[in-house]
Amino acid sequence: MPTLTIASRFCGPSDRANGGYACGMIARHADDIVRVRLERPVPLEQALELRQAGDGVLELHDGAGRIARAEPAGLHLHVPAPPDYFTALDASRHYDGFIAHAYPRCFVCGPQRARGDGLNIFAGRLASGNLVASPWTPDVSLDGGDGKVKPEFMWAALDCPGYFAARSDRRPMLLGEFTAHVDRRVHIDEPCVVIGWPISVSGRKYEVGTALFDEDGELCAKARGLWIELR
Repeated sequence: MPTLTIASRFCGPSDRANGGYACGMIARHADDIVRVRLERPVPLEQALELRQAGDGVLELHDGAGRIARAEPAGLHLHVPAPPDYFTALDASRHYDGFIAHAYPRCFVCGPQRARGDGLNIFAGRLASGNLVASPWTPDVSLDGGDGKVKPEFMWAALDCPGYFAARSDRRPMLLGEFTAHVDRRVHIDEPCVVIGWPISVSGRKYEVGTALFDEDGELCAKARGLWIELR
């Protein structure tokens, strides 16, 4: 199995990898849909060992032990209808992260990242209902060599909107588990919409759904995430 190294560009908190991106990098080596459990922060700029553990299970290790475990899983998710691009654009103007952000350099949702550096997915709450939404136009740095976005970046795009769907008080949380399925990779420079919605709450654990739609409003990818509120 190959080693994985997460470049510092792809951080969530400044000292660790963005959870969705890290999960997507692991999932690229799986044969089917997997649920990735992040047991420890994924370090940046460090060669990490990906191991097969049998029955389709993958584990990510560093010198101190296991960091993450990916195991085959189903993904049963009712995906709400998305808003159109311009409604999502209007929602993004009310993005909570513009007021204050626990991780302002996050690759996915950090307001301090320039276009072409971060994904600039700023999911704001719609005027009615419990959805958050953001427009997203992938830039050329995300190209997989065929004019389409690499799968790990689509996993990343599905990550942070779930956090902003879970609660609106910007309390720090980290991604604990992530299950995603990319049905179709979107094109570079294609105007897309990403949405997030809450599913359930249990103590400090928040289960959420996220989905990504192409310029025609067709569902291209979806995910279920478990966010854990920090003590």
